Amino acid sequence: MRLPTLLATIIVFAASSLHAAQRPNVLFMMADDLNNSLGCYGHPLVKSPNLDRLAARGVRFQNAACQFPLCGPSRNSMLTGLYPNSTGILTNSQVFRQSIPKAVSLPQAFRRDGYFAARIGKLYHYGVPNSIGTNGHDDPASWELELNPAGCDRLLEHPDIFSLLPGNFGGTLSWYASPRPDEKHTDGLQAKDAEWVLERCAKDKERPFFLALGFFRPHTPYVSPATRFADYPVEKMPVVQGVKEDQADLPAPALGSYKKEQDKLTDDLRRQAVQAYFSAISFMDAQAGKVLDALNRLGLADNTIVVFTSDHGYHLGEHGLWQKQSIFEESARVPLLIAGPGVKNGAVANTPVGLIDLYPTLAELCSVKAPENLQGQSLVPILKNPDAKGRGWVLSQVVRGGGFKRQGASAAKGDDGKRIFGYALRTDRWRYTEWDEGKAGKELYDHETDPKELTNLADKPEHAEAQAKLADQLHAAVKTTFPPSGETPKIPEGNVMYAPELVDP
Repeated sequence: MRLPTLLATIIVFAASSLHAAQRPNVLFMMADDLNNSLGCYGHPLVKSPNLDRLAARGVRFQNAACQFPLCGPSRNSMLTGLYPNSTGILTNSQVFRQSIPKAVSLPQAFRRDGYFAARIGKLYHYGVPNSIGTNGHDDPASWELELNPAGCDRLLEHPDIFSLLPGNFGGTLSWYASPRPDEKHTDGLQAKDAEWVLERCAKDKERPFFLALGFFRPHTPYVSPATRFADYPVEKMPVVQGVKEDQADLPAPALGSYKKEQDKLTDDLRRQAVQAYFSAISFMDAQAGKVLDALNRLGLADNTIVVFTSDHGYHLGEHGLWQKQSIFEESARVPLLIAGPGVKNGAVANTPVGLIDLYPTLAELCSVKAPENLQGQSLVPILKNPDAKGRGWVLSQVVRGGGFKRQGASAAKGDDGKRIFGYALRTDRWRYTEWDEGKAGKELYDHETDPKELTNLADKPEHAEAQAKLADQLHAAVKTTFPPSGETPKIPEGNVMYAPELVDP
């Protein structure tokens, strides 16, 4: 090789290595079915010291929301940066490669741009708990490394778990106070695996990393060590009151996520369920703390962007509902914490944002090339100045009826069996919801006076002007959720095998 060519090669290699060393790492942590019951969000009972300290060194988004309050649609939307109407994923057990096979996922974009991309646990959809220990409905093109531990909660304890429907754990209220310690549970094993991956990354910093860690808790069954239950005396657990009065002004689809087996709930069982849910949150928080401690111990924290969020929120009896699949605040809202280089410390951002915004945000922070068709906004301006307005609204949606798996009252289904779409627009003050373009009902809540969304103001004369503006805003927002062609991707029946040409990283 001639000297000038050799020198040029050395310079290019050195520049490339320097670029890799300067680009921040990403630690992306997700909980499963977690609402905003965290200390840093002001919850009076839940103990979450590790996530609280993460919030203290980053930005806490006060009004973040998912785009579809169900695991599969929400996760596919977040990881592709596209609304569910563009992914075609409106139910569980589907993967975006079936409907938009050429899409580039968030971790895939990082992997293509030189990052070491690894997944531990649940990032795409899993059938919980039976898919624990497997790849679930994962996307092979997204990761270079996949780890799927299974702990005592999956392998040993199913016979001991209480459920409203005996033998059914993933889709119904179920819980268990385990006699086994944290490290024997799946999330404990995942935290240990994350430490191992971080140790590997700390030894070789030539490549930045994108490590995604998907905890399974507090998803049902709410299984955690009995020592966690002791922190939440069952007699002190809250039970929602005034449900019938609250439901009186609601359109039927708003309550479409109700499940018949919940008729079995007594106040004592409600308190037990809340106790188990809070216990699972504290258990998950402790595992997140172990990973954050490893990040500090290994000298990686200063150059690592840490994201913590959940796939959607969760009802604990509000409006008479439990679990997910409503577009009330409790189900649509999610915790969102972002910390790391270039992020303001200990700040709160009140402007509404969505999980769909994470893809363009992380790509910008890490100088990773992202697809041009992303539908979210970058949150980088808000991370630098939490008072920045950004888009100023966030959109969430659900589907009722039309052959989708029934999870609600029969009244939620159209008389002709068609699918009913519900869209909720959340601004800094209002939540405005339309069911079937308003033909099946409307909802309007003023968060300045009614943060629990107890009084439906829709079609009240005194709020007609505000509602009209919100309706126009919602209709315009919904139009942006579809592909440019205006055609919704087709959702194939069942699952399909991956074709090699569809999973090239």
